[in-house]
Amino acid sequence: MVQFILLFSRQGKLRLQKWFNASTLKEKKRTSRELITAILARKPKMCNFLEWKDLKIVYKRYASLYFCCAIEENDNELLTLELIHRYVELLDKYFGSVCELDIIFNFEKAYFILDELFIGGDIQETSKKNVLKAVSAQDMLQEENETRSALEELGLPS
Repeated sequence: MVQFILLFSRQGKLRLQKWFNASTLKEKKRTSRELITAILARKPKMCNFLEWKDLKIVYKRYASLYFCCAIEENDNELLTLELIHRYVELLDKYFGSVCELDIIFNFEKAYFILDELFIGGDIQETSKKNVLKAVSAQDMLQEENETRSALEELGLPS
């Protein structure tokens, strides 16, 4: 089971975080800082797996972003690497070649896609098509609400 997911830049800026276990804000900040420092200090040719405390850390760099997952000791690292790749593929499909700026300016969509993929640290949906269908349905609903709100502000019937 995935304990948490972190996305951060090569400069060490945290761009997205999702925690599936209860931790204090102080613990989350300390954990993030320690892991970001440890991963950024590693050479590019080194293995993408780390043992950290009682967890295994699986990470992968895509362009300027690092995608990092913490899993339990008995979980499969290669499956976790595949889940990271699946998330990146979904982001790529949705944003059309995702970049760090897409995550920064559309973080709510990045979180929504992540929430469609994972629930409580376990994989919820493996089908990219189904995840993207749910995201596009949410986009249409949001667009309808924005249109309705704009019409009401203008005093027009919706």
